[in-house]
Amino acid sequence: MRNTIGVVGGGRWGVALAHAAHRAGREVVLWSRRSEKAVALDGIEQVDGFRTLAARATLVLVAVPSEVVRDVARQLGDAIDGSHYVVHGIRGLSGEGLTPISEVIREETPCRRVGALGGPGVADDLIAGRPGVLAVASRFPEVTHAVRDALESPSLRVSITPDLTGVEWASALIGCLLVAAGFGRSIGVSPGVLAGLLTRGVHEASRIGAAAGAEASTFFSVAGIADVMAALAGDERPEVRLGAALGDGLFGEAARARVGQRVEAPTLVPRVVAFAKERRIDVPVFRTLAAAMAGTMNRDEILATLMSRG
Repeated sequence: MRNTIGVVGGGRWGVALAHAAHRAGREVVLWSRRSEKAVALDGIEQVDGFRTLAARATLVLVAVPSEVVRDVARQLGDAIDGSHYVVHGIRGLSGEGLTPISEVIREETPCRRVGALGGPGVADDLIAGRPGVLAVASRFPEVTHAVRDALESPSLRVSITPDLTGVEWASALIGCLLVAAGFGRSIGVSPGVLAGLLTRGVHEASRIGAAAGAEASTFFSVAGIADVMAALAGDERPEVRLGAALGDGLFGEAARARVGQRVEAPTLVPRVVAFAKERRIDVPVFRTLAAAMAGTMNRDEILATLMSRG
């Protein structure tokens, strides 16, 4: 495998992955839709096209919003072939059918050896080199080991698992629950109540994930509950900041403007609730979260609903 790592996406998370690979001793080539330079660091080179990236890197890390991933994957697919490994770090699911991003990549590119990143990794920590943990999943051991080799360093540990479906659904669903963590902290909910609420939420997420073909245990691993623990410790993820904005009475564009980064949860949660309803899975935490983000409940009503047994 070529020693250079390719990164697709010049947002905060793509830049963070580029820094992590650079810190692990790899050269990095990065493609971004942004016209301005995404990075300014020796060893990370911004390239103009996918063919240049594909020619120099066998392992490609994709970090773009879920809403554009199909189009980006289609363009990437014109440049890569079956020898490439493509691993995404997107905390979302595609379209109304909640298609895992790995499936989108398989549909739009000739690459079959795909994977996903998850876990409590925080962009600012990866950029600054503070200690962190990530999970990587693939059905192909060579992919997970390639990612570990590409990213692991004295300041970053990479856990591996074959449960690709589990990591993708856990990353998406736990990301949604972190909005609830930010909301609860904002309105002054006690740590015990917040921990109980999020534990309920993780159990709901595990049932949803199992219905999608995931291993329920993955939701109680580095790829799942570790995210919740990091949020409770105050890792200041954008999802947590969105929840805090909701707790302060901001909704829609006003809440997103305060966060300053794109969060998948506002569009994802209603689709997850519909998915659960079709399968007769009771998800009161996710239902309440959907109402909170839609602005159809005030914060007292939200808290009362979350504290109920229903």
